[in-house]
Amino acid sequence: MSSTRHRLRPAMTAFLNRLAPRTLRGRLSLVALTTAALLMLVLTVAFNVVAQHRLQHQADDELRTRAAAVATTIDTAGTTVRVLETSNDALLDANVWIYADGRLLEEPPNAGPLTRVADALAGRGGLRCVTADVDGPLRLCSQPVSADNSEATVVTALGLSPYRSSADTLLLGSLALDAVMLACTYALTRLAVGRALRPVRTMTDQATQWSAVTSEERFGHKRHPAELARLGTSLDAILDRIRTLLRHERQLTGELSHELRTPLSRIIAELDWWQTRPRTADQTHATHKVIAEAAQSMRTICDTLLDDARGGAPTAPGTAEILPTLRRLTEVLDTPGHLTVAADGPPLEAGVPPALLERIVSPLLTNACRYARSKVAVRVYRAPDGVRVDVIDDGPGVPPPFAAQLFEPGQRADPGDGHGGAGLGLPLARRLARSAGGEVTYDPGHTPGARFVVSLPAG
Repeated sequence: MSSTRHRLRPAMTAFLNRLAPRTLRGRLSLVALTTAALLMLVLTVAFNVVAQHRLQHQADDELRTRAAAVATTIDTAGTTVRVLETSNDALLDANVWIYADGRLLEEPPNAGPLTRVADALAGRGGLRCVTADVDGPLRLCSQPVSADNSEATVVTALGLSPYRSSADTLLLGSLALDAVMLACTYALTRLAVGRALRPVRTMTDQATQWSAVTSEERFGHKRHPAELARLGTSLDAILDRIRTLLRHERQLTGELSHELRTPLSRIIAELDWWQTRPRTADQTHATHKVIAEAAQSMRTICDTLLDDARGGAPTAPGTAEILPTLRRLTEVLDTPGHLTVAADGPPLEAGVPPALLERIVSPLLTNACRYARSKVAVRVYRAPDGVRVDVIDDGPGVPPPFAAQLFEPGQRADPGDGHGGAGLGLPLARRLARSAGGEVTYDPGHTPGARFVVSLPAG
């Protein structure tokens, strides 16, 4: 049952989404129609409740008037109650019951089951009214006739069919009026919204055309209504940003490719190793774990780089314990055994989230492991303005003529050195560090090898 409910829920959501209007004009018209329908529903219910109450009140007034007329024919002056004969007995006795001291004195002919309702009403005493359904809706009211020696009660009945018919007519009339009003509301709303949105549609078409041909035209050069002036200003800003975004598109694509290459290589290597020959359950579980960690790393990389590309904070604010984060990074990157990670002093925290710290240090650590001859060292220590992370290797280092271009995207000291890379890792590390209020620098005085310093605010 639970699985069936889970399968039906997406299908129902998709069905409702297909029914929903896709245009702003349709949605605004639907909102106006829904609002008008709710208002008319409330007014219609209130009107019909008041009308029914008024009709019932009229029926009760007529019953009490008849009961008062019948009461004038009852003589309670003596020791016993007597009903006086009058010239209008036939009219007065229709649907009238007369009781004296709880005894039924007179009842209408062919009263049948209705007499039991009248008996119960008279037995309760006082001035009361009830509604009964005996061969049709009926209203019965009792009225006591008191005297010194005895007490009588008159019960009168009246058919409610004419009143119900009037109430139904009022209900149908109000519903018909509501339908006409809703149709007019919907038609007028669509017409008004369509005319109001016509300039917006024109501006949208122009913006699409101008962005496609990189036109210099802007909406600020044209006169628009005051309500659309801000929209024109926003569209102008968007058109100006399109060129900038296009310039950064290739850079973002290259950075994603550069950062995703390492975890993707781990996934491919694990799958190749697992498929070479049958594996035990533990080995298969270990392979799955490595693949899951690599996939999570790819997801973190995408989130970090895309958030930074949007112009906001790369990740949510937070802090990271530097040493555990770096050790976890070395496990993910599958670094060689000659790499050492050490910290000077007590455990340190950086004022950036762990994912961002990994993305900053990862390119530096990858390059160090790629070019080192026999040793890679990562050292963490406190500085007056925050914390530092040194990444040191004993490789060939950076050629002095190339040091000025080290952090430029797409630049490599020796593209034919046999090592892969697109020259994007170091620029990315510096850009992410600066976005968090830090910096990545190269120490040209360190020999032999290379030394990169990551400066970050303290946590």
